[in-house]
Amino acid sequence: MTLPPLILASASPRRADLLRQIALEFLVVPSDARELHNEHLTAQELSRVNAYRKARAVAKRFPDALVLAADTLVYLDALVFGKPASLPDACRMLEQLQGRTHFVVTAICLLCLRNHRQKVFAESTAVTFRPLDAIGIRRYLAGMDPFDKAGAYAIQEQGDEIIEAISGSYTNVVGLPVERLQYELLHWTRD
Repeated sequence: MTLPPLILASASPRRADLLRQIALEFLVVPSDARELHNEHLTAQELSRVNAYRKARAVAKRFPDALVLAADTLVYLDALVFGKPASLPDACRMLEQLQGRTHFVVTAICLLCLRNHRQKVFAESTAVTFRPLDAIGIRRYLAGMDPFDKAGAYAIQEQGDEIIEAISGSYTNVVGLPVERLQYELLHWTRD
């Protein structure tokens, strides 16, 4: 697969690790684009807009590179959960999600300004939480840092304590839908 120089527009160590697993060379240049929050957009729409904004901010500085940006959100019905602002906010999120099935959506934007090419797509994964009480929620939060994670949890950090089942891409819940990304990158080189 021959790609232009690849830039990951994210400071997420989880995304960088997942990208390394598919044996791609890349440079990490975190985007300084502010994430939008808009109650009039669905989680799918909002994550796509945020992924594009992040990619565009970095692509302006590196127009010859292929910039990969991502945005992950958690949603339950019409409620969208971003990153918690405080520990009480993280507790509230987990209380609302406990015992229920919600969705994790990760949008990806691939953008190369010089070639006037872009691809924005999103993957969703259903996640079912175990029933949790206040003690279980506090114990889970004490063992991890919820502040840089949509929905205040990480499947890869003691996820078995709170997650009963998932349907869809595990790596999507971590923050980068690797299977879909590989497919899109392969087609990027063919188009």
